[in-house]
Amino acid sequence: MAVAFAGPVAASAAEPDVPPGEIASSNMTHLSNQPKNGALQGTGSDIAFQGKYAFAGNYDGFTVYDLTDKENPEQVVQVYCPGSQNDVSVYKNILVLSTDSSRSDDSCASTSLPATEKSAWEGIKIWDISNPLAPEYVKSIETYCGSHTHSLAPSKDGRDLYAYVSSYSPNATFPDCQPPHDIVSIVKIPVKQPTSAALVATPNLFPDGGYPGDPARRASTTSGCHDITTYAKYDLAAGACMGDGILMDISNRERPKVISRVRDTVNFAFWHSASFNNDATKVVFTDELGGGGLATCTGEYAPELGANGIYDIERSRYGKKLEFASYYKIPRINTANENCVAHNGSLIPVEGKDLMVQSWYQGGVSVFDFTDSDNPVEVAWFDRGEGLSGGGTWSTYYYNGYAYSNDLSIGFDTFDIDDSIDGPAEQVRQYSLNPQMQTSFGH
Repeated sequence: MAVAFAGPVAASAAEPDVPPGEIASSNMTHLSNQPKNGALQGTGSDIAFQGKYAFAGNYDGFTVYDLTDKENPEQVVQVYCPGSQNDVSVYKNILVLSTDSSRSDDSCASTSLPATEKSAWEGIKIWDISNPLAPEYVKSIETYCGSHTHSLAPSKDGRDLYAYVSSYSPNATFPDCQPPHDIVSIVKIPVKQPTSAALVATPNLFPDGGYPGDPARRASTTSGCHDITTYAKYDLAAGACMGDGILMDISNRERPKVISRVRDTVNFAFWHSASFNNDATKVVFTDELGGGGLATCTGEYAPELGANGIYDIERSRYGKKLEFASYYKIPRINTANENCVAHNGSLIPVEGKDLMVQSWYQGGVSVFDFTDSDNPVEVAWFDRGEGLSGGGTWSTYYYNGYAYSNDLSIGFDTFDIDDSIDGPAEQVRQYSLNPQMQTSFGH
């Protein structure tokens, strides 16, 4: 995600469905909000879960919430460590934090430096969370162009944890981020000795350079990936790579192989993130048209713009291949002052269905059913009208019966989805959840 609220927006074609200053919802209930406070006043970003804790990223660090009271989580720890975006993942006793802004060094006391400075640092930071109430910073790894996001994949023997580091937008004036940057950085983290973590590979995913871009459509050039989602059970990963969507075989964790690549040169502008369905037969790609700052839900933007693209994974004698099925975009009208575009979400674990809860910035939270790939339909939603949040919700994920959301400006929200939709999911207990490291649910 790139927060960029400046720039042209479309004029509203109709009155907003939720008037400014009001709140509305359907089939879901807002239970609580934990406001931003203390030292962490920056933009709220991603969330990861483990046990009874949620780890919520913030451009100034991360917050640990105790979910014992699931309807009203308790903030128990704040860790100040500035460096956007601070997207966070957890695995056993390891927490990984992404830094995609040039810093004076790798410490939590660092200050900003221009990316043109050779001495500037960006990459990933590794923490020991064996005691979640006292996270300990143990290691950093500098990576090319920093770490906008990262995705974890354990080795098959469980001894090592691999982090696929996504970064993009090289520049000839950036010493540590040179064009063409068609790579992904792979960091190997020994689970029992994370201080030995190291960068082990930088495979080129786009030998042909990828999509060249189209300024007339605001469509981005491919120069690395924005986000990669792994699914270790199936040895697969899906990459949203600015101008291209890819499916990878990661059976060799250090040598991912692109096995299918798709482009949408009509409607998609910025391939932002990817989610598999539970049995890895579909991928939902998001298009972050306008970098997160554009009002695409005014009614004047087509329903294919700033939307999800749903792709089936077809099997043939030549292997697995991505095939386009449909688009999904929230049906509500927003004002021209509300940034609204597809963003981060996760599956709701109901066997036999493909259900997803997802953030849409100031478009709010949407729950949609894509069991029928060709005909996705919204089944629940929550929306704050204009003026209540300066940016809206970044990420909304389902964990052990509730949906939790990190808002860019107003903190951490908890939602209850109507039992008619998530009833079976309320019985599913997950020990951890990293939406960019998918694991299966059910039998």
